[in-house]
Amino acid sequence: MAEPKQDEFLDDIEQAAEEEQAFADEMIDIDAEASAYDELDAIKAERDEFKDRFMRALADAENARKRADKDRREAENYGGSKLARDLLPVYDNMKRALDAATDEQRELASALIEGIELTMRELTNVLKKHGVTPISPSVGDKFDPQHHEAMFEAPVPGTKAGDIIQVSAEGFMIHDRLLRPAQVGVSSMV
Repeated sequence: MAEPKQDEFLDDIEQAAEEEQAFADEMIDIDAEASAYDELDAIKAERDEFKDRFMRALADAENARKRADKDRREAENYGGSKLARDLLPVYDNMKRALDAATDEQRELASALIEGIELTMRELTNVLKKHGVTPISPSVGDKFDPQHHEAMFEAPVPGTKAGDIIQVSAEGFMIHDRLLRPAQVGVSSMV
């Protein structure tokens, strides 16, 4: 009977070895599964990082497009500012010439005066076409530092402080920006 116990003991050893191998295989499967989860987590983190970078790049591209569009509009609207500013003395001189012409001179040189008036009208139309509009204050208007430049102050009876008493030169806007302020004299009466 000693032999059956030995067989039984051997069976127990074999069964324990099989269980140990099954446990080891299960541990390997768990390790492999944990490794697969870790790898999956790493891939998800990498995906999230790429998605974040893509969204940032997309936002940067959209901002660059908007900035370029704004720059293009500004160049279109205000690119001719320097040329327009350089033409304003021509406008001023032609206006002075027309204002200085007397009725007698207008009769004697009507063709010349008419030519100056036509040239002045054409210059005004070209300036308007490019968004340049005059600022024409009148005597008695209130001084506006946003659109007027005070050339001098003088106490003029019958006026209030801040009233325009003389217009030396018209001002001009280019679209919504000041190109040149109107040059005016302002009353300093209290």
